Amino acid sequence: MASIPELQRRLRETLERRGITDPRVLDAIQQTRRDLFVPDALQYAAYDDDALPIGEGQTISQPYIVALMTQELQLSGTEIVLEIGTGSGYQTAILARLAARVVTIERIERLSQSARRLLDTLGARNVEYLVGDGTLGNSQRGPYDRVIVTASARVVPEPLYEQLKPDGRIVAPIGDEESQQLVVVEKTATGPRPTPLCACRFVKLIGKAGWATPDG
Repeated sequence: MASIPELQRRLRETLERRGITDPRVLDAIQQTRRDLFVPDALQYAAYDDDALPIGEGQTISQPYIVALMTQELQLSGTEIVLEIGTGSGYQTAILARLAARVVTIERIERLSQSARRLLDTLGARNVEYLVGDGTLGNSQRGPYDRVIVTASARVVPEPLYEQLKPDGRIVAPIGDEESQQLVVVEKTATGPRPTPLCACRFVKLIGKAGWATPDG
């Protein structure tokens, strides 16, 4: 079996072939060990370009989608980022390398605690972990330069848009249960400006401004 560094290098090459061009994003993904965020039974697939289950009905996103969403945030290193859906903590770890501060909200406490333990051991000191309804964001920690949503909703939750700074960007999957588009929404002086990126498939964003229940 190939070494971890070799698998990381191959993953970077895969992302480059698929059109990821931001060197900071590519470096962050290459330097972050995805195998640490994947269940033991799925270690063989940790560096495949696929989404994988992590329990609680949740997934760790496909590396290409992680890279694309991160690239579309256009991070320079000075931003405060709100992440909705901590999950395994993999996307959080990437953001922590590229932003000044990350506020991440997860509705499932076990996942939040597990991600925090892992990221603490990896030295991520610029992340704040919250448990609650991510569709409402957290106005006390805002406003935010960027918002990334790692679960799907019919529309961008209004509280998240309200907590975004002028000229900020939200990246989120938008659509119904079966068909979704990854969308960038820029907050301009004349209102939201959405740009579709690609088709995608995410778990539901559960909450007051999202889906009512996992099945509703």
